[in-house]
Amino acid sequence: MALIPLSYNLRSLIVRWPSTILTVLGIAATVAVLVGVMALQQGFTALFRAQGRDDVAVFLRQGATNEGDSAFTRERAMILMKTVPEIAEDEAGRRLVSAECYLAVRRNKTGGGGETNVPVRGVMPMSFVIFGRDITFSQGRNFTPGTDEVIIGAKLAERIEGARLGEVLQFNTTPFRVVGIFEHDGPFSSEIWGDHDRISEALERPVYNRVIAKLNDETDWPELVRRMDQDPQVPSKLLTEREYLTSQTSAFSFVLSALGVFLAVIMGIAAVFTATNTMLTAIAARTIEIGILLSMGFRPHAVFLGFMLEALLLGIMGGIVGALIVLPLNGIQTGAMNFQTFTEVAFAFRVTPQILFGAIVFAALLGILGGAIPAWRAARMRPTEAMRRG
Repeated sequence: MALIPLSYNLRSLIVRWPSTILTVLGIAATVAVLVGVMALQQGFTALFRAQGRDDVAVFLRQGATNEGDSAFTRERAMILMKTVPEIAEDEAGRRLVSAECYLAVRRNKTGGGGETNVPVRGVMPMSFVIFGRDITFSQGRNFTPGTDEVIIGAKLAERIEGARLGEVLQFNTTPFRVVGIFEHDGPFSSEIWGDHDRISEALERPVYNRVIAKLNDETDWPELVRRMDQDPQVPSKLLTEREYLTSQTSAFSFVLSALGVFLAVIMGIAAVFTATNTMLTAIAARTIEIGILLSMGFRPHAVFLGFMLEALLLGIMGGIVGALIVLPLNGIQTGAMNFQTFTEVAFAFRVTPQILFGAIVFAALLGILGGAIPAWRAARMRPTEAMRRG
């Protein structure tokens, strides 16, 4: 089967460059919006999922969906920390377990950006032993237990007022001095940490929200989950840290994914119409060429495939241009509300190869859809009629 040479389609796109550019830009705009939203979703998801550890257990109140909904009294938390035999010990015989309180407080954004909810976490010294390898200080030092000192996640320090090294944050009537800025690749980088007892008293939060622990290597995880669910003293919901952090991305990820699909469909319809109009205009101006091709022995299906290839090239070019437009966003820091905890989380756009490949495939599909009807009309022409129209 003789096919129309590719060079013919390429020359056609070059000769009709104004309509080609218009179509490519229309598809590119659709792709850019889709890639931008998906990069936002990927950045948010990666912040949580990439840093979750399977060797750290998170104990929550039964029925809680996040630590903001969870609460243990001090007595119940102590029972949990002292009685679970699977909790590991360090070389000094200390149990690797810690209880934490967690609360969202309203803070002013820098630059007059309004207010936002900022997560404040009260921790015990053992939290730094459990997460020690994941937390490093870029400025200052760690807070001294029992004092009104706090440390700030690096991604949060520049986003809210009073969070820089040496400044003072006021929680109710208690001033806390910022003595350190710490780095963490996960969501902790958007939090304020301080001594549990002092944070709990200042925020009038006399409970623990979660208990974290490092478990023995030989722990039977399914059996421990079942036992904690039925524990008569402190029934608990037990998750690995990876499972817990993954669960915190579901609501916001769904919203972003739905938004991306909605915008892609709406803008994609417009892009398909643009591509269809471009191809119909090209066919109207090339009826003589089509008649000559058919007279030279090219079969109708070869003409159809030739024009479909032209539409496919338009789609691929639009996809590449759209991807290039959004590529500079990769790594740019932004912030958004986590719908699970209603606190602001700072993260970076993440333009992955998978997103770019999917976007170009989507753009190619738009081109094919836009070129189907014009290609079908071109293939149905008879040589004599095409020559006469021209």
